[in-house]
Amino acid sequence: MHISDFIARRYLFAKKSHNVINVISAISAVGIATGCAALVIILSIYNGFDSVVRSLEDTFTADLLVSPVEGKVFSDSRQHCRALASDGRIRACCGILEENVYVRYSNRTAVVTARGVDSLYPAVTGLKDYVVNGEFSLWQGELPQVVAGRTIALNLGMNTAFLTPLEVCFPSRTEDVDILSPLSSLRSVNLFPSGVISLEQSFDSKYIFMPKEILSSLLEYDGEVSKVEIYLTQEGLDKHGMALEEIQEKVQEEFSDGFTVRNRRQQNETLYKLLVYEKTAIYLILLFVILIISFNIFSSLSMLIIEKKDDTATLRAMGADEGTVRRIFVREGWFISLIGISAGILVGLAVCLLQQRFGLVRMPGNFVIDSYPVVIQWQDIVLTALGVGLIGYLVSLLTKKY
Repeated sequence: MHISDFIARRYLFAKKSHNVINVISAISAVGIATGCAALVIILSIYNGFDSVVRSLEDTFTADLLVSPVEGKVFSDSRQHCRALASDGRIRACCGILEENVYVRYSNRTAVVTARGVDSLYPAVTGLKDYVVNGEFSLWQGELPQVVAGRTIALNLGMNTAFLTPLEVCFPSRTEDVDILSPLSSLRSVNLFPSGVISLEQSFDSKYIFMPKEILSSLLEYDGEVSKVEIYLTQEGLDKHGMALEEIQEKVQEEFSDGFTVRNRRQQNETLYKLLVYEKTAIYLILLFVILIISFNIFSSLSMLIIEKKDDTATLRAMGADEGTVRRIFVREGWFISLIGISAGILVGLAVCLLQQRFGLVRMPGNFVIDSYPVVIQWQDIVLTALGVGLIGYLVSLLTKKY
């Protein structure tokens, strides 16, 4: 064992003649432990929210999205979907027609985005699991139905128990607008509400879902779609849940150069980058707080150096060089940091595990989850230990100037 390590440990645990040094050292260790615990807990909670946000987005985001480079719609994609169906890794291929429409329910109106989908769509997306009223049904026998986002339903006073239909309107694409009676150029269709869906606010205030055939007729299209959503089996996804590159290339070849094929990350590129940037910012802000706390270590070591002047003079007389003497106090500051890091990480992990198991801290308001989500990642533990340890070591090095 190196002599500087041995003496540093003796100084750390020995009773000082000035008790304030012990107090400051304890405060330093507790401060670092608190900072480490906060880092572990906050990063784990952020991971939990990250997981919830991604899962909600993934519910409404296809594994692969095919859209035209130019124009809003393109001809029926069924031939492409049939060609891709031979690949067992492709679970479903759904043509989607999407357009902004004007809706009227009783005496209330709104402009929303209508999504024309087929009967396979709710099953492959998992949206039916987020229905809060009624069911995700597009047809009742020969009667077309509509599913609305929760915010839209609340604003319109829509209820699946009522017999009032939702009127969906869109200007005719083929007829000229009559200036004297502009409303005469509106085409409309009545659909009865079958369900209300709640995913997240921007989604709930934007979308209604209706049969693709009905929306196509309203828009005066002949089988055209706005995009094609492709859903894969687990075999077609990588370890991060993204579509395998070879499948994406295969779909691109099938649809030719006039189309773009994007995976989930490419569809939500801004969201994924924002989540990474936010987590990085949280980590750096908390490290800065720990840096300020760590200067207590410098205060404690400075007072210890003054108290141990006689001891260090004796060591020099016995042949210890200046580097050995300085390393004693650097090692002591390092040991204080290590104690704080170890205690903080253990406390942080204990709190996270308790929250995971029992959900002690509940979520306020009406959210999709009942308690704060927690996801522990070993990378966060390593980054916390390395970041705080580096700060503790650098602060300890300042004592070399004494």
